[in-house]
Amino acid sequence: MASPNQQSGYEKYEAAPSPQYGQAASTGIPLSSSNNYYSESSHARLQTKTRVGWSTGLCDCFSDCKNCCITCWCPCVTFGQIAEIVDKGSSSCGVNGALYTLIACVTGCACCYSCFYRSKMRQQYMLKKSPCGDCLVHCFCEYCALCQEYRELKSRGYDLSIGWHGNMEKQNREVAMTSIPPSVEQGMTR
Repeated sequence: MASPNQQSGYEKYEAAPSPQYGQAASTGIPLSSSNNYYSESSHARLQTKTRVGWSTGLCDCFSDCKNCCITCWCPCVTFGQIAEIVDKGSSSCGVNGALYTLIACVTGCACCYSCFYRSKMRQQYMLKKSPCGDCLVHCFCEYCALCQEYRELKSRGYDLSIGWHGNMEKQNREVAMTSIPPSVEQGMTR
């Protein structure tokens, strides 16, 4: 038998009483904390961060003729390269390019897939929505949009031909080369 002081199974799991007027509701974020990862001021700074413009215009396709030709005849290659960098290597160029081609062949609207990567790229690099929304840009200027995204990543120092992992290895080699001072042998002594 249960004693009168013991709670039944249902009473143990009842919701906590709601806060009274004037008390703060429980949000899961400590009110007074020395947490360096989250603070109201850092949250406000993130919201007020200004967006920057694209490094090249939407119709500057011929500033990189090689990429313009590849995109014109085989946009799946350019899209795959862009998607691999934007996904930070979690998906490969080949898989994204094949999926782009499959969607283009089945629906005729690969722009429905590629516009999401433009949005993701804009969020990563805080780029302005220019000249209009991402889906509209890809719907009406698919090849120009892909060329612009390619040029943007290239201007940010990525070599899209070697993929994400190749760029990270290249970056790590450069950091290792600059952080280790050269050893100097002592000259002849008397």
